[in-house]
Amino acid sequence: MSASAATVRTARLAAGLTQAELADRLGKSQASVAALERPGANPTLQSLQGTMHATGHRLELRAVPERSSVDETLIASNLRRTPAERLRNFESAHRSMAQLRELARRSDG
Repeated sequence: MSASAATVRTARLAAGLTQAELADRLGKSQASVAALERPGANPTLQSLQGTMHATGHRLELRAVPERSSVDETLIASNLRRTPAERLRNFESAHRSMAQLRELARRSDG
């Protein structure tokens, strides 16, 4: 079932309406409401808004920025370094990790 079809059906059922009752509120046929609830339904935004209003609901459509899981400032900072500086930083981090592994091994004793 498409998202719009599921939304229409869920709103209609939550309002306690049959397809015929919703169609009556919309001034449409029961078959047109059934078509809205079919898998693959592709109603216009205006049609969805009207249908939601008729069921006592409000349609909310919004885009939410997706946050990257990558620290792009860190990447940019590293790219400003020379290859030799990047290599030194890597070697330093590698030594630090080796020390942490050794400490963890000793504490597991």
